[in-house]
Amino acid sequence: MPVASPGDSASASRTVTQDRIRDFAAITGDQNPLHTDPDYASDGFFGEPIAHGMLAAGVVSSALASLPGDIVYVSQDLGFEAPVYPGDTVTATADVLEPIEGDRLRVETTAETEDGVVVTGEAVVLSLEHE
Repeated sequence: MPVASPGDSASASRTVTQDRIRDFAAITGDQNPLHTDPDYASDGFFGEPIAHGMLAAGVVSSALASLPGDIVYVSQDLGFEAPVYPGDTVTATADVLEPIEGDRLRVETTAETEDGVVVTGEAVVLSLEHE
């Protein structure tokens, strides 16, 4: 299997549901009521429950995994630009920019919904041949 190289791009999409928000909260232990309690969230800044930012950012991991080769996540810088609501479909894109040292690549990462960009960032990954 070939390895990822500059110019390669991959994407992944997931629809956010209340069940996925509940499951993410259970897995991570993040029970912030802005995500898990509709009554509490209705009085908050967003007016309704929102997804955990890392749930939306997690779709980036899925996009990275779709690049050629065995991809190992090394680091990620993230900017959370807008909320994600139940019912939104998050589409993440990973664009390989350049090699930076050895088998490491710099990758631009973006996640968006139908309303626009929700997460921006840059990742460093190892791109390895599968033996």
